[in-house]
Amino acid sequence: MNDPFRDLVLGLLFAIMLGWVLVEGRGVILPVVASFIVAYIVLGLADLIGRLPGVGARIPETIRHMAAIVLIGMALFGIISLILANIGEVAARAPDYQQRLLAAIQAGADLLKIETEPTWETLRQDVLSQINLQRAMGTVAASLASIVATFSVVVIYAGFLLTEKGAFDKKVGRLSDDPARVAHLRTLIAAINRRIGTYLAVKTAINVFLGLLSYTIMRIAGIEFAGFWALLIGLFNYIPYVGSFLGVTFPVALAVVQFGALGPVIALTAALAGAQIFVGNFLEPYLMGNSLNLSPFVILVSLVVWSAMWGLPGAILSVPITAILVIVLSEFKRTRPIAILLSRDGEITSSATGDGAGA
Repeated sequence: MNDPFRDLVLGLLFAIMLGWVLVEGRGVILPVVASFIVAYIVLGLADLIGRLPGVGARIPETIRHMAAIVLIGMALFGIISLILANIGEVAARAPDYQQRLLAAIQAGADLLKIETEPTWETLRQDVLSQINLQRAMGTVAASLASIVATFSVVVIYAGFLLTEKGAFDKKVGRLSDDPARVAHLRTLIAAINRRIGTYLAVKTAINVFLGLLSYTIMRIAGIEFAGFWALLIGLFNYIPYVGSFLGVTFPVALAVVQFGALGPVIALTAALAGAQIFVGNFLEPYLMGNSLNLSPFVILVSLVVWSAMWGLPGAILSVPITAILVIVLSEFKRTRPIAILLSRDGEITSSATGDGAGA
């Protein structure tokens, strides 16, 4: 057995074992990974607070971190309150939506020359027999409670990570007696912090802008629960490729039920899709450039893989995790070719040598 073949087999076995651990240990590993992301967000927000004109530089770092955590907590509370309020309203308006849906289906049946008149009972029997609104609302409420509990654990983990920040550099310095290796490790960590921190900060700003733009469009169109749908559009935009489609689908589906006419639905779809195209094809590339240097195909595959292992959180975290993986792989001679294949243009820079490598 030659060395390349042995390395390939060992690599595949390691990947399979790692995948099994990530799936089986999801309940423990996912909050830890998410806590690092929250820590990045807290540090970025604390840095913004420190840049406030006049008073920012005078605020101690600990106070800035606490203020950032409080702001994130307030934002989370507002999001949860908005979701709960809208779930209750949707449940209250369910009978009205059912009648509107029947009217829309009847209009479609008339257009297609289908003579059978649909009723809610026949619809439930034929195609909607699995839908139970109360059960669905209960499932959503249970999922929301689970998310809140998990996020509480994540915030606690992130708080402890932030308390370790001051001693972390000293720990890195004691990992090796070789100053060159220590400097290399610090450069690697700095590269990860810079790329992921920049990605999260810019992506969050872009998603907030997209949410506000979508909210304005839906308010003008008269869509009910515009704030809730705008929030979902902003959150879904963290998911590459698929998120844009999902973000537009839900408000358009409501528009079908709400208006029962084709014209307003087409106009809303075009406006929301236009906002997504502008943000995804023009604004985001302009602001982010090629900061993560990931192949679009690799991003799509990583989305599928991490979603399969961790569900929706995996879809949201797929890009940062894959970017970190590429940075780490680029630092070792034996794994550097893999990093080149995963990159967007084949140009990567190793902190060990500082040289770029072409594919």
